[in-house]
Amino acid sequence: MEEKVRQAIEEIRPLLQADGGDIELVKIEDKVVHVRLKGACAGCPGAQMTLRMGVERKLKESVPEVERVEAVL
Repeated sequence: MEEKVRQAIEEIRPLLQADGGDIELVKIEDKVVHVRLKGACAGCPGAQMTLRMGVERKLKESVPEVERVEAVL
């Protein structure tokens, strides 16, 4: 599962980098993926929307075992 999550994050990363941000996989625990948004994404008012509508949706689509995605600081 971890390798699938890493691959999906690599597909998402260029979109975030285009806006001056980035994403880092912190850990996977009980089907919950913990990520850290970095750069412009870290302080962006739309970060929660990006996390839910972009990152979480893509990860669930690519890795059906994922139940949710949580941001860590």
